Amino acid sequence: MSDTRTITTTVHTASRPRSEIERRRSRLRVGVVIGLVLGAVFAAAPVLWMLASSFKSNTEIFEFPPRLITDSFSFDAYIAIFSDPEKVRFFINSYVVSFSVTVLTLLVAIHAAYAFSRFDFPGKRPINMVIVSVQAVPPITLLIPYFGLMVALGLYNTYPGLILTYMVFTLPYAIIMMTGYLNTIPKELDEAVRMDGAGSLTALWRVLVPVSVPGIVSVGVYTFMIAWNEYLFALTLTRTQDMRTVPIGIQLLMGQHSYEWNEIMAMSILGSIPVLVLFLFFQRYFISGLTSGSVKS
Repeated sequence: MSDTRTITTTVHTASRPRSEIERRRSRLRVGVVIGLVLGAVFAAAPVLWMLASSFKSNTEIFEFPPRLITDSFSFDAYIAIFSDPEKVRFFINSYVVSFSVTVLTLLVAIHAAYAFSRFDFPGKRPINMVIVSVQAVPPITLLIPYFGLMVALGLYNTYPGLILTYMVFTLPYAIIMMTGYLNTIPKELDEAVRMDGAGSLTALWRVLVPVSVPGIVSVGVYTFMIAWNEYLFALTLTRTQDMRTVPIGIQLLMGQHSYEWNEIMAMSILGSIPVLVLFLFFQRYFISGLTSGSVKS
């Protein structure tokens, strides 16, 4: 009888801490959920307000108390943007520059990463150190030198000037990420292709590139985002309206005496769509590429 009481007491004593742990875990889960909801609201609220304001008039944007949904829903801001060739040109310029930078960066980064990952050559370590150290240079310190260089080369206010400038900032990261990703792929794959008589480039494009799609996509999306959102060099290295990009176009809507807030919001929404679409379509590859290329197996 005494043994039964002892066992019962032991069970109750052991169950109390366990139930207390479960309660703490449930509180922690509730706290995490609340934190995530608040974070989502904090992140989404400006976007929702920007979207709602793009369908309002300038006077309705500043009415008090503010309303998220207006009674006079209007597409006037979007119509004003698409009916103005100068504003449409901002988007064309951004697409041309961003896609060109992305394609060229990927082409150079894939070949450079292949060399760093698979071959030993003189100067490999110093060159790698230079590529890494470039990441530590603040871009703003290069603004004046690049302005002088582009003017001297005759590339000021041109597509090649912007593309080459952006590639200086996107290439180091792209090479580092692609090298890390290729290091996770067994060398036996491309070595087997070379043993069959194929060259190094054949091994790269027939074997490694198809396997490296997640890494390539993650680097491509990052590169596109950098080129699409860049403001400072686009403002400095262009002069005429027909060469301005979307970030500069948004700033140009802020006049000396009045701001076209609804058009600013509409252009901001339109400027956010390409990056959002890219991330939604390639989200699986993007996350996989970042996590796989960050750890060497």
